[in-house]
Amino acid sequence: MEPSGHRPPEQGIEEEFPAKKLGFPLKRLVPVAVLVTALIAAFALDLHRFLSFEMLQTHREALLAWRTDHHFLTALGFIALYAAATAISLPGAIWLTILSGFLFGTLEGGILTVVAATTGATAIFLAARYAFADYFRAKVGVTARKMEDGFRENAISYMLVLRLVPLFPFWLVNLVPALLGVPTSVYVISTFVGIMPGTFVYASLGAGVGHLIEAGETPNLGVIFEPQVLGPLIGLAVLSLVPVVYKRLRQRVGRRNESSAT
Repeated sequence: MEPSGHRPPEQGIEEEFPAKKLGFPLKRLVPVAVLVTALIAAFALDLHRFLSFEMLQTHREALLAWRTDHHFLTALGFIALYAAATAISLPGAIWLTILSGFLFGTLEGGILTVVAATTGATAIFLAARYAFADYFRAKVGVTARKMEDGFRENAISYMLVLRLVPLFPFWLVNLVPALLGVPTSVYVISTFVGIMPGTFVYASLGAGVGHLIEAGETPNLGVIFEPQVLGPLIGLAVLSLVPVVYKRLRQRVGRRNESSAT
């Protein structure tokens, strides 16, 4: 029998140094720190001012000439720029989507944008997971595990809904799945597919920007919320939830059958 007040070495260490057990390794913050630093630098250099209709209007001819002479390099540069803007959540990225349609047309521009946006979103997803996921679960505990289990069970359906319907900021939808343990492959696939409809809407808008400039008009950025556009997006989101509803109904029927059998 142990003397009164004596504690096993392991227990004493855990109680006296709880920070050691739940400590947050600072090296995990490196990826996030890089992205935050890049965002601060972008604001310090006032780079977001280039993401505007005025800049597109001013440099229209130069952009088209460069694309004509260096199509492949322009496409690669666009992907790199868009991915970086997405990774640091730079405001005004919607103008890059419009620019894609303006430079490359609806189809090619939309594809380039989807690839670039998925790449950038995955970068911030991985950075947030590496930095905060374990710490988040340790702090929230059982609640986080329940949320994580529920989200992961139907991750593709939920992710498609979040991507299809513009209810939440793009950067927020990039971060939350990282904290809830969504597999990277599921995140990448659902992001790639889910952002397609909205992306092609704005790429199509960009394809007609030349006519708007000549007519002295500006693009309608709220086109995504017009009934003829938002309606089909909501319809796709509802279809994405069908597997979730079906699974819940099967579980409910199964529980009823078990209770009736007993």
